[in-house]
Amino acid sequence: MEFSTIWLFVIAAATLLIIPGPAVFYIMARSIDQGKKAGLVSVLGVSLGGSVHVLAGAIGISAILMTSATAFNIVKYLGAAYLIYLGCKTLFSTSDGTTSEIPKAPHEKSLKIFCQSAIVEVMNPKTALFFLAFFPQFISPSAGSVTVQFLLLGTIFLILAFISDGLYAILAASIRKRIVGSKASSKLVNRITGYFYIILGVFSTFASPPKT
Repeated sequence: MEFSTIWLFVIAAATLLIIPGPAVFYIMARSIDQGKKAGLVSVLGVSLGGSVHVLAGAIGISAILMTSATAFNIVKYLGAAYLIYLGCKTLFSTSDGTTSEIPKAPHEKSLKIFCQSAIVEVMNPKTALFFLAFFPQFISPSAGSVTVQFLLLGTIFLILAFISDGLYAILAASIRKRIVGSKASSKLVNRITGYFYIILGVFSTFASPPKT
């Protein structure tokens, strides 16, 4: 892969991770209800769950790309359409994201929290769909093994996500009253998230097709 492509992916992924998603709210819920340690343990569990999706995505995308370059383009355009759909859904969401909508968990041992967090992420189909929609925009069959490219991007994404989620866990544990409960802030986050997904999806539709 070209170095410029990797850096573009890092910038795009970091921008996406700044915006809170379902995994972030789950981690924040742990930190808010059980403290910083529980939040950080949840980050580890979510990271493990994310790695499962990365491995599954690498195998699945490779199988599709072994068929034809046309199949690759279909995956790219479907991914772009999904990102646009996700953006529209976020923009028109009626959820205010306040504390009352974040599930609370009872006090549990770290190992149990870790396992539960991993299962929550593994069982989240939106994570798999997002990886399949986002990663192919930066992958080209002419750059070498698609599986290796997917795994490389997945590893970078998981590292960035670990750092971002960890910061959210610490932030939620220390200044939780300012992080959760504001309807105005939640609506602003929804708008930023929605517009960014739509822009990313539109940009993907005009991206150059991969070389055969």
